Amino acid sequence: MKYSTFFPKSRKQEFKDDLSINAKYLIKAGYIDQLMAGSYTLLPLGFRVVENIKNIIREELNKTGAQELLMPLLHPRDIWDQTGRWSDPDVKQIMYQFKDIHGKEFGLSFTHEEIVMNLLGKMIQSYKDLPVKVYHFSTKFRNEPRAKSGILRGREFMMKDLYSAHVSEEDMYKYYNLVKDVYIKIFKRIGLDVLTVEASGGVFTDKNSHEFQVLSDVGEDTIYTCDCSDKSCDCKFSQNKEIFKGQDGDKCPECDDCIIKSAKSIEVGNIFPLGTKYSESQKVFYTDSEGNQKPIWFASYGIGPTRIMGALVEVFHDDKGIIWPKSVAPFQVYLVSLNKNDEAEKVCSELEGAGIEVLYDDRDISAGEKFANADLLGFPYRLVISEKSGDKIEFKERNGSDVELLSLDKVISRVGEETERLT
Repeated sequence: MKYSTFFPKSRKQEFKDDLSINAKYLIKAGYIDQLMAGSYTLLPLGFRVVENIKNIIREELNKTGAQELLMPLLHPRDIWDQTGRWSDPDVKQIMYQFKDIHGKEFGLSFTHEEIVMNLLGKMIQSYKDLPVKVYHFSTKFRNEPRAKSGILRGREFMMKDLYSAHVSEEDMYKYYNLVKDVYIKIFKRIGLDVLTVEASGGVFTDKNSHEFQVLSDVGEDTIYTCDCSDKSCDCKFSQNKEIFKGQDGDKCPECDDCIIKSAKSIEVGNIFPLGTKYSESQKVFYTDSEGNQKPIWFASYGIGPTRIMGALVEVFHDDKGIIWPKSVAPFQVYLVSLNKNDEAEKVCSELEGAGIEVLYDDRDISAGEKFANADLLGFPYRLVISEKSGDKIEFKERNGSDVELLSLDKVISRVGEETERLT
């Protein structure tokens, strides 16, 4: 694809010093556009990144037997009244609630537990119908009092929520623990090292939940973890500040060999064991093998693809721009031509024919501007075709400093092998 026809181009504007890194780079590079506080358009580059993130999530969840669907975002009050959450003060602070022209009350989805349980009530009769595991990618709305930190905290954002329904607590936790492990694999494929952190259930459940946190100085969460300086210690203790009863320097309550340290972090996922609260409130039961009516055991699991995009930029950047992990980059190659456009077009065509995604900067601007744009956009590889390179191609990785002269076949081999490894 030619950059001259791509919408939109990167911007030259300067930004306030207090603007978050993810907002500054994603807006400047043309990945997102702010409509208002907490509301962003995913421009074509940003859309491609989020789609790559979604595809990784989709692939791993499908392996667990989960099925994808799509649920409404506009919810009638009566379903939320069944659990009492419509009138819950904490929920009312988050949920957009309003009346239509007929006086009927509705809310915009900030989550879908009630909607899934309502759906199960229409479909589930016997224990033979369980378990059920369904998920969707959809917009969520949350009335954030201070939408900030760029795309990390918005009033409108993309969320993947998975829900599982089971015949027993044992079966629920079996799948819950499977998803916990699958989430770690998902984040590793995306390029993020995460900590699994015990946390409160918030407005979702009175049970403890688990969050998936990425260490970052700009994070809004504070977590307390075991500082395993002893390499033989395999302690995984980690708790959110909301439930941790202690302070920095305390002995770890789990291994008793190491000390506790605090750190700032960005939450990129969470999972909740909901028990039978929703099925009992909404009167959704199944018939067991002996003919008895039993409540469904329920759990929910969330990941925010747009939030992940912001977290990736906070973690992977330098003073020139973004450094995308190869698994989610919008294009693998940024191709630059310096007065050899005919040859560059042939190279672009061969790369695309080999299944490599290329953005070709064919604009009539200086080499310096093209190189700066390549760094800002942050694709894994920059290729340069010029008189200087002769019949070879200048090959540079975004997160490296070395420039190599490679044949086209070698470029295809290098990029292709890495792409294949990540799938």
